[in-house]
Amino acid sequence: MSSVTVRFGIIGCGVIGRYHAEAAAGSVNIQLLAVADLRPGVAQEIADLHCVPRVYSDAESLIGDEDIEAVVLAMPAHIRTGLALKAFAAGKHVLTEKPVAMNSGEVEELIAAKGDLVAACCCSRYQFLDATRKVTSFVASGALGPLRMIRCRAIRAAGAPPTQPPPPWRLKRSLNAGGIMSNWGCYDLDYLLGVTGWSLQPQTVLAQTWTVPPAFNHYAAPDSDAETHVAALIRCQDGITISYERAEFIAAQDELAWEIIGEAGSLSLQMTPSEDGRMTHFKADATIGTTSEVLCSVNEDHLKVHAGPIDDLARAIREGGAAQTSLERALVIQQITDAIYASADRGAAIEIGTP
Repeated sequence: MSSVTVRFGIIGCGVIGRYHAEAAAGSVNIQLLAVADLRPGVAQEIADLHCVPRVYSDAESLIGDEDIEAVVLAMPAHIRTGLALKAFAAGKHVLTEKPVAMNSGEVEELIAAKGDLVAACCCSRYQFLDATRKVTSFVASGALGPLRMIRCRAIRAAGAPPTQPPPPWRLKRSLNAGGIMSNWGCYDLDYLLGVTGWSLQPQTVLAQTWTVPPAFNHYAAPDSDAETHVAALIRCQDGITISYERAEFIAAQDELAWEIIGEAGSLSLQMTPSEDGRMTHFKADATIGTTSEVLCSVNEDHLKVHAGPIDDLARAIREGGAAQTSLERALVIQQITDAIYASADRGAAIEIGTP
């Protein structure tokens, strides 16, 4: 990459904004020039920690700073699209938090507005791990044969009750577009579509969602209406099928499993970094049945998932080309997500892309 750094500003200095600031401050490709937050003290704290020279108390002032080339939007989904449009109008490149927007229509509006500017979504976070890159290369080699099923089952049992009031936006459809599907489903879909080379063409969805069980109501903010449990069957072109389930705040056994199944073999995966980040290849052998081998086992630093998207956007700005999860790719994820919600609401299968 060019030695010329990209001048960034971060809007939103909450939990995720702090990760962005740490990643930007630690990158040789980025100059973190400004931060903004409606809470001036919070923004100043981040600025002091990372020697950021400019602090703003509103997003528009940061967007209007002519020295800033790119902005990170680190706030709930219902605010971001309007700010992204203002950033594009001001000639700024944009990295937006996940989910990319409230719905597909907003993503299409962003794509139409960005012109030649570079834009990306942070649902790409898990694409930047070494293990993910190795898996992606292995799938591309054709070793699994024609694909049949892509599977994710990610279940988190309810733990101890929260000690702080749950954030009101996290399980509120009007603020965050949805619940667990918006918060984590975008990561799962980005990962699975990414390791299969963005070659899948999803067509139809049948889905069901459930809100937090009564026993765990206090785990969610009052008036929460978004789902904490989602299950979906997504049929793609050529009959390839994605089986998807994710849940939190339920009484169930923990399970974190991602899998790619082909005619000649399958891969058992771990999307999130762990002490035993083992990826296992199961291979069809006509003489003895199924054999298995560890494709890789990597203990990776979880901070990579936060550094990846912002560094990748800086690379795309300076070198040209698209970022890892461009708005066009994020639109595919949002269209699937919209179809999942529509199917659950209507109790019927939905064609992806149907309003």
